[in-house]
Amino acid sequence: MRIAVNTRFLLPGRLEGLGWYTHEMLWRLVQRHPEHEYLFLFDRPFDPAFVYSERVTPKVVFPPARHPLLFYLWFEHAVPRVLRQWKPDVFFSPDNFLSLSSPVPTLLTIHDVIPLQMPEQIKWVHRQYYNRYLRRFIARADHILTISDYVKRSITEECGTSADKITVAWNGCRTQFVPVAEPEQAAVRRAFSDGKPYFFYTGAIHPRKNIPRLIRAYTRFRARTGAEVLLLLGGRFMGHDTAVTEALDASPYKNDVRILGYVKDTDLARLMGSALALVYPSLSEGFGLPVLEAMSADVPVLTSNTTALPEVAGDAAILVNPLDEAAIAHGLEQLLDAAFRQTLVEKGRAQRTLFSWDTAAEQLHGCLAGLGG
Repeated sequence: MRIAVNTRFLLPGRLEGLGWYTHEMLWRLVQRHPEHEYLFLFDRPFDPAFVYSERVTPKVVFPPARHPLLFYLWFEHAVPRVLRQWKPDVFFSPDNFLSLSSPVPTLLTIHDVIPLQMPEQIKWVHRQYYNRYLRRFIARADHILTISDYVKRSITEECGTSADKITVAWNGCRTQFVPVAEPEQAAVRRAFSDGKPYFFYTGAIHPRKNIPRLIRAYTRFRARTGAEVLLLLGGRFMGHDTAVTEALDASPYKNDVRILGYVKDTDLARLMGSALALVYPSLSEGFGLPVLEAMSADVPVLTSNTTALPEVAGDAAILVNPLDEAAIAHGLEQLLDAAFRQTLVEKGRAQRTLFSWDTAAEQLHGCLAGLGG
């Protein structure tokens, strides 16, 4: 079978959510199924480390697709031209977009339909593109792979898609997220939190992630308990969110809230594994990978009781209404209890066994084989 893949998010030194998903799935697919030929379509110069075997042919396809106009040119003109030349049996696009112009059987991964559910959270120019094309992409796909039962339900409800057209393959966890020994935890605390315990958030600093309410809930927690536990926020600002800076400026504990910016992977695993708890009260998630990463590192979790997050967390987390700052603050107070934290850790050890990149990659292969023969 000849398999063409959109690999535009395999960015050297800058793998984030979609990039990690693409990498984890494709590395396993190529290693486990060397009987196939693969064409990887990049939109800019690539790292040879992403060419996982001699069975992979990499190709840079102009133009770099990071703007709606360039999305259109890449998917509707450049990619179809290459597919006509290479003649694949199936095309896999792991990042919500596909080519409407190509007749090649297509497997599409949809990670969420947040642009349809919460359009106000999307930049105006991208919102116009999603409004015009996302439903058309879903309708055009010959089969859809998605990352949670919640997203599957959302696709059927928002787009009227048959559930039979959708396969759920849960994400797995990267191998670097493991328990961190106490001496190393102490070193991390010295480096990042003045030696004090800390709550940790990782992800984009974006309105959907609910950071202003988290900061205000943290302020309540500090005022009620007097506990010197810091709040560390790891992630890039996505756009200009003045609500975050306003919440921070209004807090008497703002010096104990540390915005770390983008955190490189080696530090991210250490920060996660050394945290008192992960705090992740996001408003909407298609999966919520940090929850699984925390459970893999034996770190207790506070997260939202909405969207896909209860599906990932099971009974191994404090689940709160993300709109209720008092509930978030109360959850933070509960996390001061060492025995309670250990209970969550033990439940997390059981819950994390449900998720595996190996299993997800085999489900990917099954879907590709079903389309490409």
